[in-house]
This record gives sequence, C-alpha cells and structure tokens, in this order.
Amino acid sequence: MQKTILITGSTDGIGKLAAIKLAQLGHNIYLHGRDTNKLADVIAEVKIAAIQANQQVDVDGFVADFASLTDVQHMADAVTSKFTAAGIDLDVLINNAGVFKVANAQTETGVDVRFVVNYFAPYLLTQALLPLMSASAVKESNDTLSDGMPARIINLSSAAQQVVSPQAMTGHKKLPDQDAYAQSKLALTMWSMALAEQVKADDINVIAVNPGSLLNTRMANDAYGQHWSPANKGADILVSLAIADEFASETGRYFDNDIKDGEHGDERGEFGTPHSDALNKTAIAKLMQHTQQILTPTL
Repeated sequence: MQKTILITGSTDGIGKLAAIKLAQLGHNIYLHGRDTNKLADVIAEVKIAAIQANQQVDVDGFVADFASLTDVQHMADAVTSKFTAAGIDLDVLINNAGVFKVANAQTETGVDVRFVVNYFAPYLLTQALLPLMSASAVKESNDTLSDGMPARIINLSSAAQQVVSPQAMTGHKKLPDQDAYAQSKLALTMWSMALAEQVKADDINVIAVNPGSLLNTRMANDAYGQHWSPANKGADILVSLAIADEFASETGRYFDNDIKDGEHGDERGEFGTPHSDALNKTAIAKLMQHTQQILTPTL
C-alpha cells in the first residue's frame, strides 16, 4: 500500500537517502530542510529518482529552521493545512533532523541548540501532527484494501546517550558538544517511550532508532573527521522501520543498528536496550513534566 511519509532533515545525509529509496518504492514523500533552494533541488532529485523507477508519487517539502521553535510551529501548521485541504493523512513521520557541532551552540533564548533541534523540535512537531496520523490509522482500519498497519513514528536516537540535566535543558548549564548531543538523544529516546504509551490507543507505533555510529554523513565527518560505516546502512534501516511488515506491531522499543557486528560493521542491527533512564518510568515522567514546563509558552 502506498504511504505518505514526512521526513525531517531530509535534504542531506541518511534522511535524503531514505527519501529517495522510499520514493523509488512508490511512496509519497514530504521533505523538510532549512534552505529553500536546497530543498527545491532535493525535491527535484527525489522526483527524478521516482520517475526512473517507474513510480508515480507525490513529492513536496516544507522549509523550517528547527533551531527556532516558532519555525517548527509554523511548519506544523503548514503541514496540517496542506494535508487537510488535500484530504491527505500522514502514515509515517521520521524525525531525522539533528545537529551535533555548530558554530553557535545557543539559540536566541539561551537554550543549547542540540536540545532544541534534536529534542524539543521533534516533540513539538509530532504532537501537532498526531491528529493527521490518527486519521491515517482509522483510514487503514476501515479500508478493505489496506495492509492494516498502524501509523508509524520513527525517532532518530543515537548510541551516544547521557543522563539529562534539567539545568542544561533550560540553558542554565553549558555543556561540551558531545555531552549536549548525547543528552538530547537520551531525552528523545525517553520521550519515545512515553509517546508510545500516549498514542497506543490511536493505533500509532513509535520506535527510537540508533541508525548506526559514525555513518558516512556530513554530521559525523564534521564532528569526528572520519566515518565507520556507509550512510546507506542508516538509510536502509529507516526505510525498513517505516514500511516493512516485520515492524508492523513493534512500538515502544529501541532499535540498535550497531548491535549485530559492532559500530564498524555494515550488517543490520536488531532491537536492543537503550540507556537505563529510557526504561525508567519515574525518570521519564520527570522528563515529560520538565519538558512541558519549558515548552508551555510555545504550545
């Protein structure tokens, strides 16, 4: 069944590769990027890839700088307006956008940009788009031609996960790049577990995934000056988690794409165990409470 898929951070890296692969498989793709011209170029590239694969699909995109939560809200509004007007439901949301090393680590509000882009932005976007995904699940359950699969949310975690500092989340404690990134990714993973419980009744599945350590992407090369595995390793697991039947009933779990043959390997991983805080309901509840307190003015 043809799905409608939104991928954030999809003008580069594994997000772009996954978009191309999914379009070639016949799925409608909505991209996201910060730069209007670059987004337009990638939309054109994905369309060409789909045509060459003899697929008739819709490809479009949205511009937003995820370092600005106002931009995130505007994008959520734009997606909702476009999809509602066209009668489109969102089958899969891949929260792929992320940053590690940046020129300016603080946003205008003084919060570390890693927390904003890697955690707060997908949190806000996802909550705003849930009605579109609930509609997708209802549509599939009532469609005799449907594969019966729930809608899916795929959150890009990381092997790097570190206990989250509430002070760092609010910008009152400055962190080195590695610590800020690892804390933002654990926050995302913890939220993924909470989100899975939140949307269970709506027939929406949620998976957090470490796509692979030091994949051959600009982020890894800029941060470490090296890579261990090809970018396709990460893109391929995103494609599988988004559409494969084998993951149709999986939710509230963490997929570790390093687990099979180590961080330097190319083999696909399997479900694994995240940081202990991602399985600690008390810690998760505290994080959710703190997150809502921080974002209340934005919501």
